Amino acid sequence: MSQAATVRTGATIAATLYTIVLLVLGLYPSEFRYLFAYIPAVVGYAVIVFDKWAWRWPGIHRLTGRPWVAGTWRAVLSPSPVSHIPEGGNRGPITTYMTIEQTYWSLHATLRTAESASRSSNATVETPENSGTAEIGFLYDNTPRVEHQHRSPRHEGACRIHVTGLTPRAATGYYYTSRFTAGDMDFTLLDRSTGYGTYAEAQTADLDHSSG
Repeated sequence: MSQAATVRTGATIAATLYTIVLLVLGLYPSEFRYLFAYIPAVVGYAVIVFDKWAWRWPGIHRLTGRPWVAGTWRAVLSPSPVSHIPEGGNRGPITTYMTIEQTYWSLHATLRTAESASRSSNATVETPENSGTAEIGFLYDNTPRVEHQHRSPRHEGACRIHVTGLTPRAATGYYYTSRFTAGDMDFTLLDRSTGYGTYAEAQTADLDHSSG
């Protein structure tokens, strides 16, 4: 379980148990004199609301300063000329789609190509104070489709993405892998949906771009 999920689960359980105890003791919130006893429970549920939604509400979002990058992005990869790409591999540019699921305390990215899928771990969002920019970094595991694994084995890599503003719609970044490949990435926000389960689904929804 991720740190964010642990926080949410703990807050839910603690707030719910606390509320049940108050009700069992006959301390009903309808009575004004007991109303303040429910403040800890309200705080517990507020933690959940903040993590999942409230941090990006207008006004609050300016205070948190964390960019909202959730959604599906078109990511065009441009491998470095010195990358060790196996014979028959795609030397780019490569059109991919990255789906980002995000709460205030967590971020998970899945990048899909026509041949493989990469899933992130250890994601971080760094937001230097008063800079207006942020850097997203994560490690990832890539698993190619079985039909391609004879020339493109499973591997690990790292990615860094630079964004500007609280609701960016474009970004740049770079990646490098354990297969001694590296390259640049250019991102364009497709939409805020995180429901695309395959590369083909995202590609079909990308009406403004012709994949190569």
